[in-house]
Amino acid sequence: MSELVLEARRTAVVVIDLQKGIVGVEGDPHPAATVIANCARLLAAARGKGAQAVLVHVGGAANGADRLHSMVDQPMRGAAPPAADWSELIPELDRQPGDVAVLKRQWGAFYGTDLDLQLRRRGLTTIVLCGIATEFGVESTARDAYERGYEIVFAEDAMTGRSAQSHANAVERIFPRIGRVRATEEIVGAL
Repeated sequence: MSELVLEARRTAVVVIDLQKGIVGVEGDPHPAATVIANCARLLAAARGKGAQAVLVHVGGAANGADRLHSMVDQPMRGAAPPAADWSELIPELDRQPGDVAVLKRQWGAFYGTDLDLQLRRRGLTTIVLCGIATEFGVESTARDAYERGYEIVFAEDAMTGRSAQSHANAVERIFPRIGRVRATEEIVGAL
């Protein structure tokens, strides 16, 4: 593994779906509290070094009309309509006026949003990805970022999956082929 060096002014820390309706769902292998603490640490380091903080959350119309409605074997719908604050970013992210906030309507943060435009206009070429869930929002965003030519760094201990196996599959088999997988500590040091 090569030493990680990041140019802060060309880097964005992109936090996926740390919102009130998602952080309460149990994750594996890292508890949500650990993911939140590590994401907050990455954001603080980014802001302090001149990197861009990007806060992504998923939401949409209360009736779900603007979401995908494909026929699937395992739908990801809840039993009840989401709470009114379901899409709100959690306060631990310490949202700042200079942060970019992106509202998405499906797993990936690029499709149907202005994320790519926001990153390119700021001259950002590297993204550090973290958040919940590894195999859904993080992986989907990572695949799109890779196809758009971004350098990607994955903060393994600042993300968690629905299961340890699905998290491990992404971290061990997918992410090393499209980016670099590192711990929060190393990323903070590289900024």
